[in-house]
Amino acid sequence: MRNWIRLPAAQGTHSRQAHADLPAEAKFEREIGREGFFGPATHMHHKHPPTDWISWEGELRPRAFDLNRLDVSGHQSDEPNPFTAPTILHNPYCQYRLWQCKSNMTFLVRNADGDELMFIHEGEGELYCDYGRLYIREGDYVVLPRSTMWRLEPHSPMSILMIEATNDSYQLPEKGMLGGHAIFDPAVLDTPKIDSRFLQQQDENPWKIVVKRHEKLSYISYPFNPLDAQGWHGELSVVRLNWRDIRPLMSHRYHLPPSVHTTFVASRFVVCTFVPRPIESDPGALKVPFYHSNDDYDEVLFYHRGDFFSRDNIERGMVTFHPAGFTHGPHPKAFQSAEASEKTFAEEVAVMLDTRDALNIGEAALAVENPNYVNSWRSQLNQTAEFSER
Repeated sequence: MRNWIRLPAAQGTHSRQAHADLPAEAKFEREIGREGFFGPATHMHHKHPPTDWISWEGELRPRAFDLNRLDVSGHQSDEPNPFTAPTILHNPYCQYRLWQCKSNMTFLVRNADGDELMFIHEGEGELYCDYGRLYIREGDYVVLPRSTMWRLEPHSPMSILMIEATNDSYQLPEKGMLGGHAIFDPAVLDTPKIDSRFLQQQDENPWKIVVKRHEKLSYISYPFNPLDAQGWHGELSVVRLNWRDIRPLMSHRYHLPPSVHTTFVASRFVVCTFVPRPIESDPGALKVPFYHSNDDYDEVLFYHRGDFFSRDNIERGMVTFHPAGFTHGPHPKAFQSAEASEKTFAEEVAVMLDTRDALNIGEAALAVENPNYVNSWRSQLNQTAEFSER
């Protein structure tokens, strides 16, 4: 437990409650917070949007990457291999990749560097692993414990977001006073089965395992299929969770912070899931994400499907990256729409990664960056250039 310096105080024009009943003359609220919305925070009230800049120079800036345009030809051989997928973002505690798997894997893989989290963006197929067979489809999270052996047999081409917890593991978030069945009941987590199809794939032919350790690959050959388990019992397993089984927290009177949507946690980052939900209905409640300076974390959003109500010109399959060090929040059109109460339901599905340590950008991501994303917050008065150059 950290003993923060806390000095509850107030000055000037402000609201009584954060994110609600904002004063008309200072309606642009900015949260300055620590420890990813869990630490002390102050709410500033501004005359102008804190994102209404007119120019930006330097490496630190909002970034957007269109992964639909990602060139994977130089990263994949004839055999689909997740360890050759292009790296989008990375730091010593996390690897963020997008992998295209279009054909059956004829070898096994094992990540000895950390737990792997897969999010199935497109496609469906069968996962064969130490624990058995598991059908996976669009919208599934799959947690692969460190050093699990596995392979995929796609039914249709699969596009998979992969987030490695380097030298770490995935756990479930603490739910506190909400109780253990809130957000999603652990009973909806599915595990692989030792079924007839799993037993039938066991053969006495030569198989190879590709092992990743310290970002280097080693190859282990067997005269038989090492996925030859006949059964198992215990508490550790591959698990599957679909976003459709997540029941989001919400309040009709208060816009909740992103942290309430946490799905998985590691020691140095969290993974959150935004799923469809009603928009706040109270007349005084803020109806879009509040402007915030979350200066302890880098924020990454992968847009899976739907209408991304707080962003402009963002489509499915894109990634936005907001590194720590500047205020970010809703785009001008989204803010104006919220003020007019034009929408009553948020239709988006997105995966958010918040990392405690600064992320580096991979070369593959730089090749598909939209350099004008930084200008997308400009108000109509300050717009001097088109946002999109596609």
